[in-house]
Amino acid sequence: MESKTKNQKTRPQIAAMAARAFGGVALADGEDAVLELKDGWFNAAYDIRLADGRQVILKIAPPRDAEVMLYEKNIMATEVAAMRLVRQNPAIPVPEVYSFDSAHDLCDSDYFFMEKIAADNLEHVSASLAPETQASIGLHIGEIVREINGFTGAYFGYDGNPDLRASTWREAFTKIMDSVLEDGARKGVAYDHGHDEIRAAVLRHAPALDEVTTPRLVHWDVWNPNVFVKEGRVAGIIDFERALWADPLMEAQFRLLSSESITSSMRGYGKTSFTFEEERRCRLYSLHLALVMNTECHYRNYDTDFVYNLSRQWMGEHMGWLKAS
Repeated sequence: MESKTKNQKTRPQIAAMAARAFGGVALADGEDAVLELKDGWFNAAYDIRLADGRQVILKIAPPRDAEVMLYEKNIMATEVAAMRLVRQNPAIPVPEVYSFDSAHDLCDSDYFFMEKIAADNLEHVSASLAPETQASIGLHIGEIVREINGFTGAYFGYDGNPDLRASTWREAFTKIMDSVLEDGARKGVAYDHGHDEIRAAVLRHAPALDEVTTPRLVHWDVWNPNVFVKEGRVAGIIDFERALWADPLMEAQFRLLSSESITSSMRGYGKTSFTFEEERRCRLYSLHLALVMNTECHYRNYDTDFVYNLSRQWMGEHMGWLKAS
């Protein structure tokens, strides 16, 4: 997807970045040594082939002067830290980070090189897989997400923005929601529901957040485009950039956005039923996702209305539930 936050670079610039990361190794000959990966929505990414035959992935953060949302502050440093942390658990298939550079001399923003996963992107192959294979992969995804949530932190909120942290989950989540509304106000965004109406819905259901007392690492973005599969198993999970210390029910597997009430990934996680308090939290987190998606459209200038239209649909659905319950 085209987005104005993508910090695209020329082949000579990428060659210099690779040489620094890999001890002077040059790029391979041929135009296919540098291929832009266009599936992402935020960062620029490239499939790189080196002269010694290795294939690696380069990911480049938005330019330092790019307008980003408040929770996206220092987002690449957060991603690298989360990836290096979860690699301590061999049950979590995450690429190795080879090099992270924040010097801003060869590139005007942070960037890192990581291992290329030798597998298929689930978004590209899911429809061609047999139902039983899809179910098996879903179970494995749930198992992996549970392992990610096994890491605990010292506070709730985002590593990259100290202003969006707190000692309690209720305070942190309230700050996070307010920050998205602030991002929207900065761009003059007119949601289908007023800012005060959204805040009122959050405050009405905020007591449900008090059940969460342990900050756990939440990936937040484990959906098909961020999953790689091989031979019916998950071979890699990527895009930890939006990771935060939070409630595991904030994970994509629990957003109640599917018409299927109990999914394979829920079964793999071991969570197939919800109390009313848990459903309240899931609805709040789904509203948060819808609000983020709607707001980011005004920062990215996407070349399609797909994200905007979907966000409006979800916001209406979850605001309706929160107001009625």
